[in-house]
Amino acid sequence: MQKIYEPFQYLKAGIRIWPLMVRDIIDHRELISRLFWRNLISRYKQSLFGQVWIVLMPLLMVGTFAFLKKTGVFQFGATSVPYPLFALTGLIIWQVFSTGLITGCSSLVSAGDMISKINFPRESLVFASLAQAVLEFIIKLVLLAIFLVIFNYPVTLLGIILFLITVIPIFILTLGLSLFFSLVTGIFRDTVNILSVLVTLGMFLSPVVYPLKISNNNFWLQLNLLTPLIDAPRDALLLGKVTNWSMWGVASIFSILVFLVAWRVFYIAETKIAERI
Repeated sequence: MQKIYEPFQYLKAGIRIWPLMVRDIIDHRELISRLFWRNLISRYKQSLFGQVWIVLMPLLMVGTFAFLKKTGVFQFGATSVPYPLFALTGLIIWQVFSTGLITGCSSLVSAGDMISKINFPRESLVFASLAQAVLEFIIKLVLLAIFLVIFNYPVTLLGIILFLITVIPIFILTLGLSLFFSLVTGIFRDTVNILSVLVTLGMFLSPVVYPLKISNNNFWLQLNLLTPLIDAPRDALLLGKVTNWSMWGVASIFSILVFLVAWRVFYIAETKIAERI
């Protein structure tokens, strides 16, 4: 028997909504996959370099910051590993957040016609946008592996395992914020532009391309929960250990709470999305 999607069913589910929400995503995994491939193809369609931009952008950014550091324009301080490796690892982790958030928050608006004509779980669009960020992350890891070989920098199996574990919360946070801001974008179209500015500012207010130790007295860096989400996986991979598990734990719990609350809010507002898009 074919399942008919009913958007109002979740308003009546009460506490049972959580397993229903998870099952709904599992049931629509094929739809998410199709949306993912559609987004990936359309993003680089008629582009001169196509998917090469996935690795070209972090390379250009690392080259820029390495040049600024070498010429003394920006004094980042000394790093315990070769600076290109330090910066590239930080940028790869950061771009999970920045690219995933910007793509995710515009996912509903960019599929306006589809939303107004077809009845399906709208969060599939946001999940598909995160899947794109995951794929780009994996491709960039190949680039990072090449850099590790070039610099003859050894990494341990434990470091790789810790890296893969500690990087998970930033994906969860990105998905949660994407679910929330995709709703906001449906009401205020300039949300994407505002977020783009804030994300750019956030990169310089987070230890992405500079070591945390040069700004130990910076209140924002200590308050910024993105700091341990970037620092912990980078330390895990390049140093083989996480220097501050407690801050990473706090940031991880916060990321999970943001995701759960945003997902629930998204389901409450889901029935009104078509009217706003």
